[in-house]
Amino acid sequence: GKAKDIELKGHTDSVDQLCWDPKHADLIATASGDKTVRLWDARSGKCSQQAELSGENINITYKPDGTHIAVGNRDDELTILDVRKFKPIHRRKFSYEVNEIAWNMTGDMFFLTTGNGTVEVLAYPLLRPVDTLMAHTAGCYCIAIDPTGRYFAVGSADSLVSLWDISEMLCVQTFTKLEWPVRTISFNYTGDYIASASEDLFIDISNVHTGRTVHQIPCRAAMNSVEWNPKYNLLAYAGDDKNKYSADEGVFRIFGFESS
Repeated sequence: GKAKDIELKGHTDSVDQLCWDPKHADLIATASGDKTVRLWDARSGKCSQQAELSGENINITYKPDGTHIAVGNRDDELTILDVRKFKPIHRRKFSYEVNEIAWNMTGDMFFLTTGNGTVEVLAYPLLRPVDTLMAHTAGCYCIAIDPTGRYFAVGSADSLVSLWDISEMLCVQTFTKLEWPVRTISFNYTGDYIASASEDLFIDISNVHTGRTVHQIPCRAAMNSVEWNPKYNLLAYAGDDKNKYSADEGVFRIFGFESS
């Protein structure tokens, strides 16, 4: 079918990351350099909630049960928000470069990717260190958890995406389509496809089991965030798109809607 894009406007600085509410397929949360975290309804395009945090937000993720949102900022500080009240309940600053963050599907493990090429595994909610995985030879920028709970994937400055067996904590596959540091990755709702993006002017969608590309979405700019919808094959994405005055647009798009 035909695809169409919708745009959601409101942030006053670049949208660095976004994530769908795992329990409500029409709600999406965004983290921006304007220090706010916002909740949107993708049907109306309207912002329903916002919280002002202490720094420039670059990472955001939902706990799989939809109760908490974790947000990371440029100062390696982690904030956990209670979704119902949309207020912070926990803050922690780390001494190393923290990039992307994720919960496992049961919500009792929390993952941090670091500038040292490692993945730090913490017990949640105490955030107690459990394991350190030497994942890549360069900084690990992003992480995604397969919604079936079998795998997680890590994207690195070495331009590779690695696929890990979550029960064994072993690497089982690598994806090599991108030529620039991997900024963002996401599994679709069945765990069969993985989207990855960078400064390459396309988003790669590959089959998790074969490692082969099945589709590429052309982009006008480097991408900061790609995120599959938790129920449908809809991919939200946000990048460094500029307006006609060469300023950040603060816009994101959704690929995969069929036009009527």
